[in-house]
Amino acid sequence: MAPVIDPRYPIGKFTPPATISPVDRRTAILHIEQMPELLRSAVRDLDTIQLNTPYREGGWTVKQVVHHLADSHATAFHRLRRALTEDWPVVYGYNEKAFATLPDAIAPAEWSVELIEAVHARWVLVLHALTETQWKRGFKHVERGPTTIEAATLLYGWHSRHHLAHITHLRARKGW
Repeated sequence: MAPVIDPRYPIGKFTPPATISPVDRRTAILHIEQMPELLRSAVRDLDTIQLNTPYREGGWTVKQVVHHLADSHATAFHRLRRALTEDWPVVYGYNEKAFATLPDAIAPAEWSVELIEAVHARWVLVLHALTETQWKRGFKHVERGPTTIEAATLLYGWHSRHHLAHITHLRARKGW
């Protein structure tokens, strides 16, 4: 019997390692690097009804997930750049649910896929160039506290896979 998967966390919740190794960082960078192509493939050939289907009962639609990824990852890239140019800057969260209902939520998913492709290309370029000292820099999140660049990189490697799985598991369940 197959294990029951929580549709909110199809790959499990994020659990960072006690110590982050260079291999952990490289793996996270690879996930960030591959995500745009995998996302494009995950939404390829979906029609309007499918894009407007929630990935789970009470969850976001596929299109909202794609737009959320663009919002979240652009924010993460901005935080990375601030952490590299400022001394532990204070960063703020945002109301993800409210963002998902703004007027641009009706925009084509393709717009956010293109934004993700550009942001991820630049993000990966910066990540590959970091020194050991730069990996330890970070920011102070007003809700979550201090976060290093390397910890944030692992989180967003997971976040990429997490939301991709929302879409791919829905497609598998629906036979799309």
